[in-house]
Amino acid sequence: MSTSDPNKLITKADKLTKLSFTRWTADWRSATVLYEQAANAFRLAKDYEKAKTAYEKASKGQEMLSSPWDAAKHMESAAALAKELSNWREVADFYRRASELYIECGRPQPASDALAKGARALEDTMPEEAIQLYTDACTVLEEDEREQMAFDLYRAAANVYIKLEKYTDAASLMLKLGLAAEKSNAINSQCKAYLSAVIIYLYAHDFKQAEKCYNDCSQVDAFLSSDQNRCASKLLAAYTDGDVEEIKRVAQSSTISHLDHVIIKLARKLPTGDVSALKGRTAEGEEAPLDENDLT
Repeated sequence: MSTSDPNKLITKADKLTKLSFTRWTADWRSATVLYEQAANAFRLAKDYEKAKTAYEKASKGQEMLSSPWDAAKHMESAAALAKELSNWREVADFYRRASELYIECGRPQPASDALAKGARALEDTMPEEAIQLYTDACTVLEEDEREQMAFDLYRAAANVYIKLEKYTDAASLMLKLGLAAEKSNAINSQCKAYLSAVIIYLYAHDFKQAEKCYNDCSQVDAFLSSDQNRCASKLLAAYTDGDVEEIKRVAQSSTISHLDHVIIKLARKLPTGDVSALKGRTAEGEEAPLDENDLT
């Protein structure tokens, strides 16, 4: 059968799934084998459009045979081919469907992995969709109490937000990463996430939000006694003093050098605006909020 024309295999398989006067029940088992053979043949021939369609049909066949695992695998193959064809909407839809099928057979890790594959494929062409896929992948893991497996996904989604210059959203994801890390007792990752959020706000030249973020995060004992907390405190103090050189010095510190590459790049560009106005503001009697930073 492997030497048969894959187009003929598809035609034969389609007939097996259609009811007629002579066929009262669909023969999905035989049809699915033919769809799989055709898909492999089309892919080897680099006829990706027909291979994609054949994998879709093979996936449907495995669903009809109550085999969601194999159905999911075929759907992932269809998604990979959609990526080759730059059919980005199908990439998202197929990886989502694959994820649903993995969930159906009780496999949250591959379900999350499928969503993450789709997200990575769409970062440049459909960044908002990529972020949603990353977020959904995190949710799948967290619902299965596997928060620690979601750390890299949160970082990846935050990086896409940064590329889009949506800094508030990026910082919010870093705070979610911090919460996931706390649930996993991953204190170092938690503290890095909180410092990263402060840096993102500062890069967006939103000192007020950076300060609020710092104060909120300092309610967490693990962060309060951390190197990351001291680094954030020094940055905010330098902003308060309008000390550009001190800001640059802190941004070069080893604590920041151990953060994610994208965050390091933001930190090394600080300050992004005029900090002299902040010094003037504190001189006018707004010291009180900054006194909360002195938590040592």
